[in-house]
Amino acid sequence: MAIEAATIRIQRFNPDKDKKPYIETFELVPERDTTVLDALHTIKAERDGSLTFRRSCRHAICGSCAMNVNGQNILVCKTPLQDVLDKKRRTTIRPLPYLPIIKDLVVDRSSFWEQYLRVKPWLLPPADVPEKEFRVSPEEVAALNNAETCIMCGACYSACQVIGMNKEYIGPHALLKAFLRILDPRDMAPNERLQDLAGGDGVYRCHTIFNCIDACPKDLNPTQAIETLRKLAQKREAFESARQDRQLTIKDPIAFD
Repeated sequence: MAIEAATIRIQRFNPDKDKKPYIETFELVPERDTTVLDALHTIKAERDGSLTFRRSCRHAICGSCAMNVNGQNILVCKTPLQDVLDKKRRTTIRPLPYLPIIKDLVVDRSSFWEQYLRVKPWLLPPADVPEKEFRVSPEEVAALNNAETCIMCGACYSACQVIGMNKEYIGPHALLKAFLRILDPRDMAPNERLQDLAGGDGVYRCHTIFNCIDACPKDLNPTQAIETLRKLAQKREAFESARQDRQLTIKDPIAFD
């Protein structure tokens, strides 16, 4: 049985000539295994060579092809076109929300990477590095909840409504990476990291709307990671407060002689 034509609605915007974004419609007859990315390639190759979008690995690893399809952030390389067509066989493709548009479906991710670097996502090892290797138990690895599988696609970041209101918010992607380091037994700066995350734009800014969970193509749970960090930050603050109170109440007999 022949496959019916599909209508692909794409948000276009060229800052050199357009005052605002607009929707352009393309018709094509897809194959049964056509992905959304395949459809974009067909349109670019056969209909309009000026169509601009990002893509690289085509295997849901690099994360560069994250876009907003029918109001949901997804990786278009792994999403079958048939799965996102409505009853009238239409679908709408837009760039990731809450990020400046460079052209068409390409957005400026500068704020995304700035917040990522802000949490120092690299390992801070101890001065005494073992001769062979760090040993990490299976239980310690399991506690990380597969956070290391995040591909930095930006789907969770641009689905976060807090980001839409406040670009200074660290964001679920960076907080997930911070969670990965703070729970890593090889990292020697968990207290310093928690102190940095406890500011007004850190873990307490999350409103637990759960959009980041719905958007993640790897089925990760940034909200749970943020909640864990929030509890750890509260424990650290309580400990520091108790320690300071103890220092103020216990007087040194020599100092006050």
